[in-house]
Amino acid sequence: MSALVVVASFGLLMDGRELMQQSIWAKPLKFGVSFVIYGATLAWLLPKLRRARRTMWTLGTAFAVAGLVDVGFITVQAARGTYSHFNADTDPFNQIGQQVFSSGVIGLFGVSLVIAVMLLFQRVGDTALTWALRAGIGLAVLGMALASFWVGWAASGPRTVEDAYGNPVSLVGQHGVGAPDGGGMPITNWSTVGGDLRVPHFIGLHSIQVFVLAVLVLTALAARIGWLRGERVRARLTGVVILGYTALFAVTAWQALRGQSLVHPDAATWTALAVTAVVTALPAAMTISAARRSEAAPTGDGHSPGALPTRGLVGSSGRGDTALR
Repeated sequence: MSALVVVASFGLLMDGRELMQQSIWAKPLKFGVSFVIYGATLAWLLPKLRRARRTMWTLGTAFAVAGLVDVGFITVQAARGTYSHFNADTDPFNQIGQQVFSSGVIGLFGVSLVIAVMLLFQRVGDTALTWALRAGIGLAVLGMALASFWVGWAASGPRTVEDAYGNPVSLVGQHGVGAPDGGGMPITNWSTVGGDLRVPHFIGLHSIQVFVLAVLVLTALAARIGWLRGERVRARLTGVVILGYTALFAVTAWQALRGQSLVHPDAATWTALAVTAVVTALPAAMTISAARRSEAAPTGDGHSPGALPTRGLVGSSGRGDTALR
């Protein structure tokens, strides 16, 4: 995938062919970057799982193979100047390729689902990291599951578009809801006039990186902030991040399925986002407040910050005075 990023970047600059007003190499580049990030996360995670190591190695290998199949077909179709997703043309190469492509998608989803289930029965690091990984993989699986709507819910029937050479191509299915794909935002190409299921798909797929990053930031801050040193406090704050991010995933999925563009939210979407902000900020504030009070409160056992040792301060023969001196 790293090599693909280099090749696709070169193609983006040197190859002028386009599909729907976007370079044919834009999609391979985005998939390459996404798989570099997600694959690196799995490569870091799987060796940390102590149970069923051989099974985990097999799952990692299966994910790599499925990814090569999936993104490989996307890259080949881009090089041919035609579409990988939803392409219903009847030429033999495309028909066989679509079957191979589908198997890769199923493989990626299946492997991620099995890893998510196995994470439920294993602890990785402290509580915060364990829950970050469990929730991250689980939300990534939900993000992948949205792909099932692309041909069903989002589809408005077959439509004909042009490939990079001006030849007609029949597409069945789309990412958009209420508006056809194409002419979207820069880089992402997400629709600006209708709903787009790629938005929650992206948010869910990369949730694990967000959650692990939150754990790493909290752990780094704990070296300088006393009330963050408790494992329970960091776990609760990580839970708040998971709660807020999951709510954002749900809101964007709901928004897309209603045929509404990410950049044109209506009053209902704004209300949902406001509720998300409140239900995230409130438990975060309560957790921080409780942790700071706990740090400031005297423990009475001589171990609170700034307390003098009590051992030997009282006793017979005036030894307490000697200890103080």
